[in-house]
Amino acid sequence: MSHPSQFDLLKQRRFAPFFWTQFLGAFNDNLFKTALVVALAFDAKNWTDLPPSLVTNLVPGLFILPYVFFSATSGQIAEKLEKGRLARIIKWLEIGIMAVAALGWFSHNLWLLMFAILGMGTHSTLFGPVKYAYMPQHLKPEELTGGNGIVEMGTFVGILLGQVFGAIIVAQQPNGVAWLAAATLFFAVLGLATAYGIPHTPAPQPALKINWNPFTESIRNIRFSAGNRSVFLSMLGNSWFWFYGAIVLAQFPVYAKDYLKGDDSVFVLLLTMFSLGIGAGSLLCEKLSGRKVEIGLVPFGSIGLSVFGIDLYLASLGYSAPGQVNFASMLMQPGAWRIIFDVVMIGVFGGFFIVPLFAMIQLRADPQHLSRTIAGMNIMNALFMVVATGVAILLLKQGFTIPELFLATAIMNGLVAVYIFSLVPEFLLRFLAWILIHTVHKVKTVDADRIPEEGGAVLVCNHVSYVDALVIVAASPRPIRFVMDHRIFKTPFIGWIFRTAKAIPIAPAKEDPWLMEKAFVDIAQALHEGELVCIFPEGKLTRDGEMSEFKGGIKKIVERSHVPVIPMALRGLWGHLLSRSKDNLLERAFRKGFRSQLSLAVGEPVAPTEVSPELLYQQVAELRGDWK
Repeated sequence: MSHPSQFDLLKQRRFAPFFWTQFLGAFNDNLFKTALVVALAFDAKNWTDLPPSLVTNLVPGLFILPYVFFSATSGQIAEKLEKGRLARIIKWLEIGIMAVAALGWFSHNLWLLMFAILGMGTHSTLFGPVKYAYMPQHLKPEELTGGNGIVEMGTFVGILLGQVFGAIIVAQQPNGVAWLAAATLFFAVLGLATAYGIPHTPAPQPALKINWNPFTESIRNIRFSAGNRSVFLSMLGNSWFWFYGAIVLAQFPVYAKDYLKGDDSVFVLLLTMFSLGIGAGSLLCEKLSGRKVEIGLVPFGSIGLSVFGIDLYLASLGYSAPGQVNFASMLMQPGAWRIIFDVVMIGVFGGFFIVPLFAMIQLRADPQHLSRTIAGMNIMNALFMVVATGVAILLLKQGFTIPELFLATAIMNGLVAVYIFSLVPEFLLRFLAWILIHTVHKVKTVDADRIPEEGGAVLVCNHVSYVDALVIVAASPRPIRFVMDHRIFKTPFIGWIFRTAKAIPIAPAKEDPWLMEKAFVDIAQALHEGELVCIFPEGKLTRDGEMSEFKGGIKKIVERSHVPVIPMALRGLWGHLLSRSKDNLLERAFRKGFRSQLSLAVGEPVAPTEVSPELLYQQVAELRGDWK
C-alpha cells in the first residue's frame, strides 16, 4: 500500500508556514554567527588580540548560554500561549536583535556583536519548545518521523546556507559588512511574514502560572522528565549528539586553515558536506524506519559517528598540501576525498541518531508537559555544549591537535553509546531487529496497525525460531514484554538481551512451580501498568514447521487481567538458521536465498470474555495459512 511522501507536508498549511519560519530562523542564526566566526578566524587582527582558536570556540559557547538560563521559562511560555502568536512575538524580537547586530558591524564594535550573539541564542531558546511541541499537535504518529526528518533536513540546510553565505558575504571587501547587516535584517522580516501563516495551535495549559525562577524551574523540569525513563534517556542521547557536534563543528574554521592549508572556501566546503550529510540522513530515516518511530536507528547512527570520527583522524594524518589551497585545489590533494567522505558520513549517521530520538520524545512525553520537556532537553543540550566548549579549549591547551580532538570525541561517543544502550535495552533490541529485517530478511507486516498504540494487551503468536521476538519487536510501535522459557535466560548473549529488555521468565509447573506463579504475577503487573505482553502459547519451538496445541496459560492470564488478546502469525521463518529445522546448515543458509521474504500477520483483537486456547489456535492458524 503506497503512502503519501513526507514532502507532501510542505504543501499543507498545517506544516509549511511553520517549516519555513524555523528554516529562516536557522538560516539567519548561522548567517550572522558564521560571518562573525570567519571574520575572527581569518581577519582576527582587525577585531581582537585573542587567539583565533579561543574565539572560535567562545562564539558558539556564548550562543548557547541563554539555553541554560532561559529554557525553563521558554518551555512554560510555550505551554501557556498559543504557538502561532508566540512564534510571531519571537520573530519581532529577532528583528530587534539584528538591528543591534547591524550597529555592531557598522561601528566595528565586537562587544555589540557578542551581545547580538547572546540575543540570537535567546531567540533560539524561545523558539525551541515551540518548534518541537508544535508537530505532535498537527502531525499523526506515523507522520512524526517524516516530519522530524524534514525539519532536521530544513534546519541543517538552513544552517548550511547561512554558513555558506555568511562566510562569502563577510569576506567581500569593502562592502561585506553592509551587505551582511542588510541581509540579516531582511531575513528576520521574511521569517516574521511566514510566521503569520502558522495556523492556530491551542495552548496545552493556558492557565499555567509561570515560575520565573530559571533555576528551580529547570530542576523541576528535568526531575519531571526523569520520571519517564525512556524519554529522559532519549533526552540524554540528544544532548550527547550536540556535545559531539559542538566539538567537531567548532574546530572546522581552524582545521580548514591550519591543517588543510585552506582559505575560507575550504571551511565552507566542510560545512556544506556535513550539512548535506545531516539532511540526507534525516530524510532517509522515514524510509529506513517504515513510517514509524524506529529507535533501532539510534545505535546504528552512534556506530557511524564513532567509526567515521576515528577515520577522520586517520584521514587527516594522510593529507598533505604544498601551500594554501582553495576548495577546488584542496580536492586535488592526497587524502582530501577521504576527509570529505568522512565529514559527509558523520552527518548522515548524525541524522540517523537524532531524528528517531526527537520523534520518540514527542511520542512518549506527556502532551500536557511536552513544551517543558523540550525546554528541559534544551537546558541539557546547552549544558552539554558549554561543557563541550570547555573540553575542547582544555584539550587544545593540553597540546591536543584538532585531528586528535576528533579522535578523542569519537572514542568518547563509543563509550557513551555503550552506557546509554545498556540502560535502555529497547534501543539495542530494536537495533538487532532492524538489522535482521534489513539484511537477512525482507519483512512484510499485515495489519500491524491492529497492535494497540496504548493500553495493556496480550499478543499471542506461533513459535518458529529463536529470532521470532526480534521480528515482532520490529513490527510493534511500542515496547513489548516477552514471556520466555527460563532456559533462554541462561544463554550467553540472547539471554542477556532479553533479561535487560525486562522479558518475563517462565517454567513448567512440574519443573519450578514458584517461578511459574511469579511469571503470572509479573504478567498481571505489566498488563495493569498498560504494557504489551507477548507469549508463545505452544510453549516450545516447532520441530517440523507445524503448530502445536496452545497451552491453557493464556486463559489464566486473561482471567486475571481482563485485557484484549491480539492473535498474530509468523510466516516464512521455518528453515531459518536459528530454527530447529533438521536440514544441514548449508542448505538452511541458502534455501530461501538472500533477503528471503517473511511476514507477520496480525488479527483482530479478541475480547477477554471470548478467549480460549482453541479459538486463538484457530485464528493464528488461519493467519498463517499455508506458510511455514
